[in-house]
Amino acid sequence: MEATESEESPISAEPDYVLHLYITGATPNSTRAVRNIKEICEQYLKGRYELLIVDIYQQPNLAQREQIIAAPTLIKRYPLPVRRLVGDLSQREQVLAALQLPLLPNPDGANE
Repeated sequence: MEATESEESPISAEPDYVLHLYITGATPNSTRAVRNIKEICEQYLKGRYELLIVDIYQQPNLAQREQIIAAPTLIKRYPLPVRRLVGDLSQREQVLAALQLPLLPNPDGANE
């Protein structure tokens, strides 16, 4: 869980978005949340984000420090203001609004 994309790369700058996703193991909701946030990040923030995925079963101290009471929970740390989203992140329009990102048109028309 300590993977960073380019810790020593001189080309890399600070990410525009810092997101922390707190999950509960490999439950269906957690799996969907991971898949959904990765899809959103790759489509809307490619190369401009840092995503930390924390399994609260493996790191309960982090969940306690962040006062996580439900999972999955996404915390947008940066840019400010800090926002929290609870659930599997399948309601894309609400996730994009919380992340302050515009809704892009879907070429096949099957957005929701």
